[in-house]
Amino acid sequence: MAGPLNLVVLGKQGAGKGTQSLRLAERFHLAHISTGDILRGAVKDGTALGLEVKAVMEAGELVSDELVIKLVQERFQAPDAARGGLLDGFPRTLAQANALETLLGRDGIKLCVNLDVPIELVTQRLSSRRVCQECATNYRDTDESAISGVCAECGGQVIQRSDDRPDAIRRRLEFYERDTAPLLDFYESRGLLVTVNGDQSPDEVTNDIVAAMTARGLA
Repeated sequence: MAGPLNLVVLGKQGAGKGTQSLRLAERFHLAHISTGDILRGAVKDGTALGLEVKAVMEAGELVSDELVIKLVQERFQAPDAARGGLLDGFPRTLAQANALETLLGRDGIKLCVNLDVPIELVTQRLSSRRVCQECATNYRDTDESAISGVCAECGGQVIQRSDDRPDAIRRRLEFYERDTAPLLDFYESRGLLVTVNGDQSPDEVTNDIVAAMTARGLA
């Protein structure tokens, strides 16, 4: 394989992208490139781009594609991305996918993994999810930390995110179908798309992804 191993993970909200991205990043020693983490980190570090992001967010506006792409470009320049990156939450739109291709080159992305999970299941997963406000550890609503409201990892407050409530979930899935689902055809047309059944245990999903990578000489 020539060049860094850059992978894109796609799927509906609640499909398990974050879990699989972290597993694969650790297994193959890749940078976990999450746009959410990048935005929060840039704001926290007070970089020039971070200050720009902070101003946009404080104004209640959406961060533009142009700004997100600049942050992703900056992230790829970090030392831990030398071997490649696992893109989680980016690209979300065709415009972002085209910009990423321009950034990394036509052969920059080696594989796009689509985690296929039924709408009913992702809705159930999201509505039962609870998150620590401090360390972002995820819990189910039946877990002790979710019930007590205290994170077992750091002692932070465990809450239900506002975008994990039924109306918000419905809107997020509508946005996915409108904006992100077209990326499946984009990567399929480049011969890079692999669809994996996400309605399995995390270990089974990981094994299926690694098998697909192995079949293409990427693992």
